[in-house]
This record gives sequence, structure tokens and C-alpha cells, in this order.
Amino acid sequence: MTDNATPSERQAANTSLGDLLGEVTRDLSELMRQEINLAKAELKESGTRAGKGAGMLGGAGYAALMAIFFLSIALWWALGHLVGLGWSAVIVAIIWGVIAAVLYSVGRKQLKQVQGAPQTAETLGKIPDALKRNEENR
Repeated sequence: MTDNATPSERQAANTSLGDLLGEVTRDLSELMRQEINLAKAELKESGTRAGKGAGMLGGAGYAALMAIFFLSIALWWALGHLVGLGWSAVIVAIIWGVIAAVLYSVGRKQLKQVQGAPQTAETLGKIPDALKRNEENR
């Protein structure tokens, strides 16, 4: 060993391979623990925000439902003056039936186009092959 060696090089020269591997393993283990703790903290914060946002969207959905309900009653009564209350209720029900059918059709078409996560599935499928190749090289 030369006198120009750094302290790290001198320590590496005096340390066994097993000790070096143990140190690397401990460092990797610590790094993984820190990454997991960071991910937990980020997910907790994101989850809290998502929960609040979902609650607000739920409230907005309920308010919209009530607005649609009362507008439907107003339409029923307005049409009732023209064709009678019985027929106006049927007309409003038919309008909502048509809206429901259109939404169902569009939603079903959208669901048929969902592919999941094809790239992730493909990538995960390659992991066992990569591991097998590494084992064969040993």
C-alpha cells in the first residue's frame, strides 16, 4: 500500500471481504428503511388530502342530486299545467330514462376500453426471466 492512499482505501485494504459485504448490506438495509419511511409519510399526507377532496366531491354530488331532484319536480309541475300532472310525471320519467340509457351506454363503452396496466404487467413478467439468466451465469 502506498503512502498516497486515502483513509478509505487503507481501511478497505485492512478489512475482510465479509466485513465489507456486511457493511454494504447494512447500508442498503438502512437506505431501504429510510425510503419506506419516506414513502409512508408521503402516502399518509396524500391520503389525508385525497380523503378531504373525496369528502368535498361527495358533498358536491349530493348537492347536485338535490338540485336535479327539485328541478325535476319543477319541470313536472310546469308540464302539469299543459298536459296534466299524471302525464307530466311520465314525461319527466321518460326524460330521466333516456339520460340513464345514454350514460349507461357511454360508461359501458369506456369500461371496455380499460386495459389495466399493460406495461407494468409486461415489466413484472420479465423479472423472473432476468433472475433466471443471472442464476445461469453463476
